[in-house]
Amino acid sequence: MTTYTCPKGHSSTTDDFCDECGAKIGGTASIPAAAPPVAPAAPAAASPPCPHCGAPRAGGSRFCEDCGYDHSTGKVPTLTAPPAVATPATGQWTATIAADRAYFEENAIEGVEFPAEAQERTVTLPAPQVRIGRRSTSKGTNPEIDLADTDPGVSHSHALLTLSVDGVWLVSDLGSTNGTYLNGEQQPLGAGHTRQLKGGDQVHVGAWTTITLHAP
Repeated sequence: MTTYTCPKGHSSTTDDFCDECGAKIGGTASIPAAAPPVAPAAPAAASPPCPHCGAPRAGGSRFCEDCGYDHSTGKVPTLTAPPAVATPATGQWTATIAADRAYFEENAIEGVEFPAEAQERTVTLPAPQVRIGRRSTSKGTNPEIDLADTDPGVSHSHALLTLSVDGVWLVSDLGSTNGTYLNGEQQPLGAGHTRQLKGGDQVHVGAWTTITLHAP
């Protein structure tokens, strides 16, 4: 918009008398200077994917979020034994988490070897929900059953155990990459589908993990 400066310094849209103070305008119009153009930001260079599993690399992070591959040394860290867990209290559902060789051999993932020193652990299932997955600071996942150090085939948010109002545990898949299987079924649970569990049922996740539920 063209404006005119009056003798008192006001900006007026009329060229004869200032539309703010009424003073006569005799000067030339002042045209606002155009803002300097802003140079577009250069696109960020995409990081190459993980050479071990092909997952996208988050910036310049050293370790792959999905398989633990070390971009600095070119090695995949050795899986470590899970920490010892105290004996669960009586009167609650518990779950035994173990590396299952039979399940691994049926669903072997290329390039992954069954752990030589697989250990099992038993945990209490805290109500109302127990998340199964892999902890990740960047993805904001911190599941109650954390398999980040024991099974590379488990997704960050893999499956969910939920205690219903009737006191029955349910399992549902959260859209995992390798699927969630129940007992000896050949087909995995569909993403978001829920199944009722009973004592003795087995939930299979990842490359070799079997979670067996125990009723109180």
